[in-house]
Amino acid sequence: MSSNRIDDAPLSGFHKKLALYSSGGPFLDGYILSIIGVAMTQITPQLQLSESAQGLIGASALIGIFLGAFAGGWLTDKFGRQVLYTVDLVAIIVCSVAQFWATDPVWLFVLRLVIGMAVGADYPIATSLMAEFTPRKHRGVLLGGLLVMWFAGGSIAYIAGEAMLSLGDDGWRWMLASAALPATVIVLLRLGTPESPRWLVKKGRTVEAEKILKDVFGPEATLADLGEEERENVDVKAILRSGYGKRMLFVSVFWTCSVVPLFAIYAFGPVILDALKLEGDLASYGSAVISVLFTLGTVAALFVVNRMGRRTLLTHSFVWSGAALLLLGLFPDAPSSVVMALFSAYAVLIGGTQILQWIYPNELFPTEVRGTAVGLASSLSRIGAAVGTYLVPMALSGWGIGNTMLAAAAISIAGAVASVAWAPETRGLTLQQSATLSDPAEPARQPVTN
Repeated sequence: MSSNRIDDAPLSGFHKKLALYSSGGPFLDGYILSIIGVAMTQITPQLQLSESAQGLIGASALIGIFLGAFAGGWLTDKFGRQVLYTVDLVAIIVCSVAQFWATDPVWLFVLRLVIGMAVGADYPIATSLMAEFTPRKHRGVLLGGLLVMWFAGGSIAYIAGEAMLSLGDDGWRWMLASAALPATVIVLLRLGTPESPRWLVKKGRTVEAEKILKDVFGPEATLADLGEEERENVDVKAILRSGYGKRMLFVSVFWTCSVVPLFAIYAFGPVILDALKLEGDLASYGSAVISVLFTLGTVAALFVVNRMGRRTLLTHSFVWSGAALLLLGLFPDAPSSVVMALFSAYAVLIGGTQILQWIYPNELFPTEVRGTAVGLASSLSRIGAAVGTYLVPMALSGWGIGNTMLAAAAISIAGAVASVAWAPETRGLTLQQSATLSDPAEPARQPVTN
């Protein structure tokens, strides 16, 4: 019997469907966090928002993600991946529809806060389920592919948002409520998804785990193929103290540096492009074009993540995307074509850091705390993202667009430094090898190609 029957299994229809259904959460996340950028052009004058109120509403979902991601991670490690896999999306449906009737900034802030909590909870749930079912050769591509769907959701949000502006003064209400439609479809698709057999083994539910293994991987699959041991009562603090603290620091820092500039651009894209002298329709449609390029950048990163390796891709992505932001900061009065070219370069080059946000955390931590680790890293990254998004309107008015872009560039360069100092290489490893604190995989670190 091969000890790698699961890790070296071929990609099956089950894996493809699981990837599709799991990608629904990231798609909604990108849609929800992006469409607010278009909606704010109507919300601000109608609700007479101050700069502080604009920042709070723009950051509200990010604050919610901070709260929801850690709670969702803890819950998914305690109660299972499958149980929460659909429940979190129901909250998104209800609160999205409720936004249609929001009449004041506080009501809108609260609704988007709850939506963010539900979105954040889905991060560790869906990614843990994906990581624990996927063969190692395809794990990086399928996990990274979830981020592609984030950007796809963002691209569709900008396009749909621009279309709904034609609905008049209530266009922003239809924009914010529209997330309920894809959320409903995703909930229906996710029904019937099996529980993670790795999690079941940790909880001592070996009979259920083995049945799922045989259903998914064939009748010869057994619990021995998982390489997991029953170990239910694991103290997360003890695991962090035993050496995983450095990994948590690395993941949190690179994730934060990756999302702070990006979420600011998504939440206030038209405003930023307007400050760079791209006015009117060009500012709005320029945001849609850049959003599409973000998607293309993540797709391109998927093609090289197994060839370049995680560490090299992460470092280069930070360096070259940061260089594009640096040039925008140094030359904010450049011609519109140059501004669009630099923003486009940033959008494409940042793709490597984006797909690794869900690859690295799921590979670097063991099954019993994988959900908690992903949730905690996501929560910590959202602190910086929420603060950065909140400060954008004030930074634009106080610092000017040039210095704001220089600050964004500095954050990207900090991510590059952290990557050089701390990023491990997990390409080609089994889930058990990549999660161990020792270095068991020198022989296993062989290029894995698609």
